[in-house]
Amino acid sequence: MSVKLQEAKAKKSAVDEEALDSLHTLPLSIIPLQTPGLKKAFMIKNARLESAIELFRDSGSGSGQVEAKELHGYFQDVGGALTHDLIILEKLSSLESFDIYSLRLELRNLDIGFEDFSALQLSEAKRAELTEYMRAFTRPLIQRVYGGDQSEGVSDVGEIIKMVASPDRNEAVAKLKRLAEELNTELTEVPKFLERYGDIFLSLSYFRNCLDKIMRQIPTFISWMEELHSNYQIQNDRNQLKVLIEIESDLNEISTSLVGRFEYFNHRSHDFWDNISADSFQSFQELVTAHHVSIGAVLCGLAVKMNLYEARFPNHGGGPVKRLEFINSEIKPGLKRIKDIEQRVGAVK
Repeated sequence: MSVKLQEAKAKKSAVDEEALDSLHTLPLSIIPLQTPGLKKAFMIKNARLESAIELFRDSGSGSGQVEAKELHGYFQDVGGALTHDLIILEKLSSLESFDIYSLRLELRNLDIGFEDFSALQLSEAKRAELTEYMRAFTRPLIQRVYGGDQSEGVSDVGEIIKMVASPDRNEAVAKLKRLAEELNTELTEVPKFLERYGDIFLSLSYFRNCLDKIMRQIPTFISWMEELHSNYQIQNDRNQLKVLIEIESDLNEISTSLVGRFEYFNHRSHDFWDNISADSFQSFQELVTAHHVSIGAVLCGLAVKMNLYEARFPNHGGGPVKRLEFINSEIKPGLKRIKDIEQRVGAVK
């Protein structure tokens, strides 16, 4: 393989990894498609929360997006390959989020021939970014085995789990045996438990990280939007003012409900350590997994809109006309769907 080809492959891999860290971008390279050119493309969520095929993206010409049904204008249907792929793309388009945790569940149900679930992993860079979040969840585990928090200086969540899986003190080994008894399992099965434990809390850390970013963006956006209330045109347009107030109310309601969900998950995780058993962990794992798809959907929708706001108005400026146009064309569409999803599943208790 030539050096250039190796560099191109490495770059593509890095781009795919970055996409898999995202809520709203799916690298089609991991999907069993038959059209070679499509393997280089991505499926993304646009501002209206519709799925689109992104054929290219660069800083100069922007993003080239088309609907799946328009792909006949870009690719030949050699041997029926494109027809085959369009069926798959139509199914993928129905997904509300492209985060790996939603994909792990949804791709099993779509019947598109997807088998490479090992590809649905966060990148090493993202895992390292989530280390601080993970410490809150791994601290009770490390305290139980070591009697204290030994995770300071650890740079990756995997290292924290390995610390417990391979303890270096006899006392820690004895405590691991006690943990195995509490879980009603063999000591040799504890590493499997740790793997499941690490993965379920990594998913919570990932989603919490996404939520925290959104929770920093929403107040800024709402303040930016509220500046329009004093505009003479808005004051004399009761319908438009009503739309602004409804959007503000919806964003506050959605974000408050999401925060409540995570507070409940945190409460339940403490309950597990207070009453540790195989059944209590299984119950907690099932609870969190049951919310992966809906949490991913709501966070994906909010992230797309808030990221677009920051991209269009990086300095939080813009005249009243531009602001209204953006709010009506990019923020309002799809927001009700996000709210409906959160209302249906937000009451986790």
